[in-house]
Amino acid sequence: MPSAADISSRIIEAVMAQKLAPGTRLGEQQLAMLFDCSRTIVREALTRLATRGIVTVSARRGWFVVEPSREEAREAFDARRVIEVGLIREMPPMDKSAIRRLRQHLQREKAAVRGTDVGARSFLLGDFHVCLAECLGNHLLADTLRDFTARTTLIAMLYQSSHDAVQSCEDHVQIVAALEAGDTALAEQLMARHIGSVKDALRLKPAAADDDPLSGLRDALAPVAKTPYPPLPPADGKAVSDPPATYLGALL
Repeated sequence: MPSAADISSRIIEAVMAQKLAPGTRLGEQQLAMLFDCSRTIVREALTRLATRGIVTVSARRGWFVVEPSREEAREAFDARRVIEVGLIREMPPMDKSAIRRLRQHLQREKAAVRGTDVGARSFLLGDFHVCLAECLGNHLLADTLRDFTARTTLIAMLYQSSHDAVQSCEDHVQIVAALEAGDTALAEQLMARHIGSVKDALRLKPAAADDDPLSGLRDALAPVAKTPYPPLPPADGKAVSDPPATYLGALL
């Protein structure tokens, strides 16, 4: 029987693979049937994810994958930039085994980018940042980044990111090359630029309807523009500017 940790990990992976969209309902009974476990274990898993900011619960409607607001989206990317750039700055130089592991990850990324499995591609591009934190020796921050990466994946889905997967992979390649060369300052710059470019690719500009919540209703109930009828051709020497009256019964 899977544990609550197993279930929460599977849900995080599904989010990072873009297989669970923002706002997806996560029914306790359905998950219990799927994982062949009790609803108590499922509820514990979902409670953990709620604490980590991945799901939310409504007393009457149940559990749902979060739908981050635009402000939350900006904060998530700002937090990632602070964490990841700071992590590179503070950690000692990477050893050969860590570099080897990152290069292996990059090989899987490149294969996924060339392939057709969108889920694998999305997961590996996000998991690079988790892998980097682990290779730098900070597993606590790796767990934190896993949650932030899942959230930013949801944000990219919700706000229709136009960022190119090929470019993301190339950014990762350059970051690893800088780390391998021992150029920490360059690696910091590349990471900051990479996270900034992903953020800039989001459609975070508020729509007009957000500024005016009554916009749709206001447009629908605006007075109908009355266009004057063109004059009818004279029948008895006098031009007629108004249409003949219509018997209402003819319309019913």
